[in-house]
This record gives sequence, structure tokens and C-alpha cells, in this order.
Amino acid sequence: MKKYKKAYIEILNTCNLACAFCPKTERKPAVMENYKFIRILEQIKGRVLYLYLHVMGEPLMHPKLGEFLDACEAYDQRVNLTTNGTLISKAGFLLEKPALRQVSFSLHSHLKPGKEQDRYIADIFDFAQKAADGPGIQVALRLWNHGEGGAARANEAILPALEQRFNPGFKLDNRVTHVRGVKIAPNIFLYQAEEFKWPALKDEIIPGRAFCYGLREQFGVLVDGTVVPCCLDKDGEMALGNVYNEPLETILSSKRARAIREGFSKRQAVEELCKRCTYRMRFEGK
Repeated sequence: MKKYKKAYIEILNTCNLACAFCPKTERKPAVMENYKFIRILEQIKGRVLYLYLHVMGEPLMHPKLGEFLDACEAYDQRVNLTTNGTLISKAGFLLEKPALRQVSFSLHSHLKPGKEQDRYIADIFDFAQKAADGPGIQVALRLWNHGEGGAARANEAILPALEQRFNPGFKLDNRVTHVRGVKIAPNIFLYQAEEFKWPALKDEIIPGRAFCYGLREQFGVLVDGTVVPCCLDKDGEMALGNVYNEPLETILSSKRARAIREGFSKRQAVEELCKRCTYRMRFEGK
């Protein structure tokens, strides 16, 4: 199997919030079992640079998250974790997990200013400071509400709070920084981007050239073992196979997988979901 930069592993598909940004999955709620996670680690060992605990769901809700991170350490697998941050005050154990490379916080989880948002932001900032100063875990603070309207105005409360807490030495403004981000303190980065629309088969086809890193640099595994080309295939519309039933190498070298990769090499989207994906527009010119 070729080497990949990213593997997205969905360890559960349930969440403790109902954010307007994230759509609901049509799949039944499920939680990945420890032995199944180990089976995935066995197959990606030495073949994936970073494992992302992210597709749908809130990983901090998984009761065995600490054990999963210990298993990643045993398999020499570095981990990037994505969370909405609402449970971070109870997740101090993350600071003791050597496998953890980065924690990404989606800061759009609370859009209404007030005491609840203030506490939410303070908890995330506290963890970020401890992670950066202690074990040197990278922290990515993400604002996916850049643009127009009320969602963008939420940044007006968060950006000054970032300046006050981390004192970056310059004023943070409401601008797109999603490519490289802005370093606001040692090991702490701010990323801002326009909110994108999750692709769906009911959407209109987007004509023109198409390019994506799906199956070129990344793939995903849903909680039930379904392998998909990218983390935006939330319902497994482009299911390539099941990692619990056949080898991952076989799945990623299948006829359908090869067609997706070769299509993007020709700047063509061959899958119906890809034809309707607006996120791919970010890669125009590639």
C-alpha cells in the first residue's frame, strides 16, 4: 500500500451538540470498539504519517479514548484530534499521551456571546496553554465562520479574547488564514476560513475541472469500518469496502479507488458526490 499523509478514523458518530455548521449523519449512532481500532492500527502501521480522530462525532465522548491513544503510541502512530472543545475541561489526560501531536478546536460551537461562551473559550484557552507549554502538543484554533452575517460576528468576541490571553504582538483581524494559519503563541495557531457546504447527492453538479487530495494523500474509515476517500463523505456514499472484512491495501487499490485517483489526476470528478462538492473548489489551480 502506498504511503498516505492522513488517515481519518471516526471512533464514534455521535455528538453532544447540534451545531448549525455540521450536518447530521443518516447512519445509526455507533461507538468503535477497542479491538476494532487495533485492527485498523495494525493495517496502517508505517503507512500513514498522521492519524486524525475525526469525521463525524465528538471524540472526547468516547469512553476509551485514553486507551486508543495508548494503542497509537504502541504502534508508533502520531495522532491529530479534532474536537468542539465542550468537554476539554474533563480531558486533562490528553496531556499525558505521547502519541498526541495536535488538538484542533472548532471554535464555532458557541456563537452567542455570554457567560456560557466565556467559560467555553476559557476552558479551551487553558488547555491550549498547558498543552503548548508542557508536552509541546500543537493546538489549532479554528474559526469556520469567516464571512458575512451573524456567524462571522461571533469572531468579534473570540479574536479580542485570543489577543488578551496569548498576546501575539499584533492585532488579529477577521481574514482568511486557513492555508497556513497564524502563529499566535509557541505551538498555538489560529486558522480562519469561510464556512463550506457539506456535499450531498441532492445538490446540483458543479461543472468544470476538479481536483482533490482524497485517496492521493488521505482516506477515511467510518466507525463501522467503511473506507471512504475523504472526511466529507459522512454517510459512506463512496464506500470502497470494509476494513473489518478485507485488507485495507486491497480496498485502497480497488478499481473504484483507482478510478477516483486517476480521475483527479486528469482534473475530473468521477464520483457523483465529488461532482457536487464545493470544497474541491479550494484546490483550483492544482
